[in-house]
Amino acid sequence: MPDKKFFENLSGAGKAIGVLTSGGDAQGMNAAVRAVVRMGIYVEAKVYFIYEGYEGMVDGGENIVEVTWESVSSILQVGGTVIGSARCKAFRTREGRLKAACNLVKCGITNLCVIGGDGSLTGANIFRTEWSGLLEELASQGEIDEEARKKYAYLNIVGMVGSIDNDFCGTDMTIGTDSALHRIIEVVDAIMTTAQSHQRTFVLEVMGRHCGYLALVSALACGADYVFIPEYPPEEGWEDHMCSRLSENRARKKRLNIIIVAEGAIDSNNQPITSEQVKDLVVQRLGYDTRVTILGHVQRGGTPSAFDRILASRMGVEAVLALLEATPETPACVVSLSGNQAVRLPLMECVQMTQDVQKAMDEKNFSDAVQLRGRSFQNNLNTYKLLSTKKTASELPTDDISYNTNFNVAVLNVGAPAAGMNAAVRAAVRIGITEGHKMFAVTDGFEGFSKGQIKEISWGDVGGWTGQGGSILGTKRTLPAKHMEKIAEQMRNHTINALLVIGGFEAFESCLLLAEARSRFEEFCIPICIVPATISNNVPGTDLSIGADTSLNAIVETCDRIKLSASGTKRRVFIIETMGGYCGYLANMGALAAGADAAYIFEEKFDIRELQANVEHLTEKMKTSIQRGLVLRNENSSENYTTDFIYQLYSEEGKGVFDCRKNVLGHMQQGGAPSPFDRNFGTKISAKAVLWLSKKLKESYRRGEGRVFANTDDSVCLLGMRRRNLIFQPVIELKGDTDFEHRIPKEQWWLKLRPLMKILAKYKTSYDISDAGQLEHVHRPKPVEA
Repeated sequence: MPDKKFFENLSGAGKAIGVLTSGGDAQGMNAAVRAVVRMGIYVEAKVYFIYEGYEGMVDGGENIVEVTWESVSSILQVGGTVIGSARCKAFRTREGRLKAACNLVKCGITNLCVIGGDGSLTGANIFRTEWSGLLEELASQGEIDEEARKKYAYLNIVGMVGSIDNDFCGTDMTIGTDSALHRIIEVVDAIMTTAQSHQRTFVLEVMGRHCGYLALVSALACGADYVFIPEYPPEEGWEDHMCSRLSENRARKKRLNIIIVAEGAIDSNNQPITSEQVKDLVVQRLGYDTRVTILGHVQRGGTPSAFDRILASRMGVEAVLALLEATPETPACVVSLSGNQAVRLPLMECVQMTQDVQKAMDEKNFSDAVQLRGRSFQNNLNTYKLLSTKKTASELPTDDISYNTNFNVAVLNVGAPAAGMNAAVRAAVRIGITEGHKMFAVTDGFEGFSKGQIKEISWGDVGGWTGQGGSILGTKRTLPAKHMEKIAEQMRNHTINALLVIGGFEAFESCLLLAEARSRFEEFCIPICIVPATISNNVPGTDLSIGADTSLNAIVETCDRIKLSASGTKRRVFIIETMGGYCGYLANMGALAAGADAAYIFEEKFDIRELQANVEHLTEKMKTSIQRGLVLRNENSSENYTTDFIYQLYSEEGKGVFDCRKNVLGHMQQGGAPSPFDRNFGTKISAKAVLWLSKKLKESYRRGEGRVFANTDDSVCLLGMRRRNLIFQPVIELKGDTDFEHRIPKEQWWLKLRPLMKILAKYKTSYDISDAGQLEHVHRPKPVEA
């Protein structure tokens, strides 16, 4: 193990950081600005707002202002950018950049944090490469003295990508993309109810002039009938193909059709495909009542999602660390996200790859364009293709001489309901049918299994499930221990060859019990896969679970409202209790996303001294212009320091300074329609799980005996996201990583983000940055051979 590295060794004393937003605005930019400002001040650097992007840098004067801790209070939940953004022609000229350099040197700024798209970041890099020449020119003109030229000899640049289109290569998600998907899905869900009433077809046009990410993911998240994106244009004759798919879906008694068109959609000859063109085609060919909805700037607006706030806060802190560690030789870098990991990549490598996508599309090399967009984009596209079209009987895999390909696969939900479970079931059923299997739905978990509540489920049965909250199949927390014989009997009766269990900690425990009971029950010697789905995010073997994002958004939305209430009444502190069992994920990440002052969790023990310190911290805060407080507490964080106790303690100790209110959020965290992230994650992870089951079924089929027999450890796996990858892990191996008494993993990645929440709330703390720092190179996929 390498020595741990802590950021306390990095000092910003004597350094000045300028932060600007440029290009199109995106929700979450303010969270990034807030993180840069607070982290910068925390490490004793001076931090400056550069208003109106590069235009403000060129104009100087009141556009470049030093800021304080309080300057960024209450902006976390605000959409757009509070420091303004403008496209600047002057900065594209050397004269403009000369003025900008002069204005920065006057303030002593040699560290720039640029939040924008590829154009803004390219401009920043040009500025950096010209910097020493610009200073020499300024010195020769007498605008700056020789001492200043030497003192500010080099400029450091760190970029963060703020773009709702997710059109920047090198990062899985750009700041603003998740929030834009929230806006799109809110509209789609609303449209679906009216479309169903009148049996209408709706053509939705979403943003994405050069990138189809928003169109593709929203199509995946709502189960759209057809999608048009620039990177993957339809083949010749798409008009016939689209109309036949729409009429087939209507023939299956589907009352509505949804078609999603990216604004930059093209055909294979690079000719535009417009939403009006698609609408006219449907009306002329099929005679369906068809309407067009163009979402436009609605997608840019509104409050940022929990995901975007956390992403932007992580990126902002990482950007400051990158600036503190930068040397004159360090290339300009961009802070990005790979899987669940924050990484630093050379800015120009990412820009070059982004430009290569457009070049590939211009040259009609569409397969290269898809590959260059990255692994996440490819997975989304492949999953959509598998789920959108039902194969005909002749296209399905048939029995092969060497092995059987048609098996019976059962799907069930176990544990508490989690938003996104239904999207996962839909994906599992459709991928299973595509693979040639018979899919069986089990209602009410293992309890229903033992009672024989098992029935075959078809392609059409799961239509419209992606947007539904809760669990349509029904779910119970019952473990299979008491029902082993009956479950084995039902497996025998229905010839179940594989099992997909979608659920939380109980799903993990249940499959562990089945694996351990294989010596007694041969029926359990089949491939079994767990897909983690729980709002608590407490399943070992995965960083994220289906449902946690939806729950986090519900918490953050409530906290936003409560903060507004507290701001109105002044000098008020709210104590909010979240769910999660013994897992503090929701409390900790909710606190980070809502800008809370403290979060009490089971994983980090606290005592009366810490509670007293928090009260004193809030007392000091009330002397500033930010006269409100927000404290989150996980439901099982302490046996004795209950929500009531903390409320009463704060009320007593804060007498005369602030008053208190408490709020127990309860089951509202479990309900509601799934967020776009949970729909997408549930769909992709479940599809991958079924493909794995198919592979295992073929491997474990004993042709001589005509049956499946799998009893190795790696035939009962949990599919989880670990840092950057989705990986299958045998449940037996995960047993040692689990605290069964408290139903949590022994190690949890998000605890590393805990100091982040404390730093942004103005607490002195220690922050392990061992994972950060190393500049990586962009992975370029090999071009596809013709």
